[in-house]
Amino acid sequence: MKDVLKELERRREAARMGGGKARIDAQHARGKLTARERISVFLDEDSFEEFDMFVEHRSTDFGMETSKVAGDGVVTGWGTVNGRPVFLFAKDFTVFGGSLSEAHAEKIQKVQDMALRNRAPIIGLYDAGGARIQEGVAALGGYAEVFQRNVLASGVIPQISVIMGPCAGGDVYSPAMTDFIFMVRDTSYMFVTGPDVVKTVTNETVTAEELGGASVHTTKSSIADGAYDNDVEALLQMRRLVDLLPSSNTAEIPEVECYQSVTDNDMSLDRLVPESANKPYDIKELILKTADEGDFFEIQASFAKNIVTGFGRVEGRTVGFVANQPMVLAGVLDSDASRKAARFVRFCDCFNIPIVTFVDVPGFLPGTDQEYGGLIKHGAKLLFAYAEATVPKVTVITRKAFGGAYDVMASKHLRGDMNYAWPTAPISWRPSAAMSTR
Repeated sequence: MKDVLKELERRREAARMGGGKARIDAQHARGKLTARERISVFLDEDSFEEFDMFVEHRSTDFGMETSKVAGDGVVTGWGTVNGRPVFLFAKDFTVFGGSLSEAHAEKIQKVQDMALRNRAPIIGLYDAGGARIQEGVAALGGYAEVFQRNVLASGVIPQISVIMGPCAGGDVYSPAMTDFIFMVRDTSYMFVTGPDVVKTVTNETVTAEELGGASVHTTKSSIADGAYDNDVEALLQMRRLVDLLPSSNTAEIPEVECYQSVTDNDMSLDRLVPESANKPYDIKELILKTADEGDFFEIQASFAKNIVTGFGRVEGRTVGFVANQPMVLAGVLDSDASRKAARFVRFCDCFNIPIVTFVDVPGFLPGTDQEYGGLIKHGAKLLFAYAEATVPKVTVITRKAFGGAYDVMASKHLRGDMNYAWPTAPISWRPSAAMSTR
């Protein structure tokens, strides 16, 4: 028995080394952690229970039968974040570049199924080069099986993707179907086709960063919900996010002890809204004063800045905040802002998170760009999201609510549960009429 245990431990050590010391050193030289190091940072200490450590691919084509590594390029399992169970998988770039094979996909499918059965969040850590071309259609079929499970889990358990290296080809679609995507600046990128293919097909010369880096996906495409400077910061922020989310759509909202008084007056709020209707102010100040201890986790902070979305706590329980931002385009609603807020509202509704909406909106942004870009349809998405939401909805009009944008921003006519207004807040079907009454 002693010899068996010794051999088991030897195999475990070999599996933990992934692609070997040279490739681990190369990973570190790029400023990236390995898959297991990332898991160690993300989960509570000593809580990780790994699945399928010794799985190997089954391919015999192109000489692959002579090249096998335990784990086959992905580490899967479960652990806890502040005592709450989560399931996760982490692509291991040191093994076949983290590429997906049939066996690799089966490991991910297994952990997805377990997360869904146990009603616990699932987190994917991506650092991979796409499908393993030696396996052809078998690898593509593995992707489709993963995608199907993303769809089945949607709205049932929180799904979070963290892009920590390359994420290309078929690998991008699974994160795209999850609830949140976060990236690491300078070391991560996402695209369907890489710079070489783009150059061949369209004759465009573009770098990986320009094509699908964190700056592109947080500011232009809206694919990513946020970006961080390094692996450790990203993983610690993910712990913070998981702490704010319920484990499933049937679980209770997370609650922590609240030490901040809820009865003390904050006289600075009387000076928040300027007397001049044309003068901007930062709506985030109001959110920070409303959330417990000024703790606010913003979602898509760099995209459509004329609207603010994110999570905080009120009396220890998670709430979602949506707010027009007068500092950017006077808080007007455009296509991007409408899509951003609608997606966030739908997420909150799926997971029974109450929504607090701060309204200061002059209307919808006019212009041919907006009309050609589908403003009508995108604006309707936000209206639909608020109208169908059955979670508690509290609306506070801080300054103005004009025209159709008044209706769309969680008005009482869309079954807002409680609607309040600043003493000086005008509500009108058009700005000129409202301003003449002041």
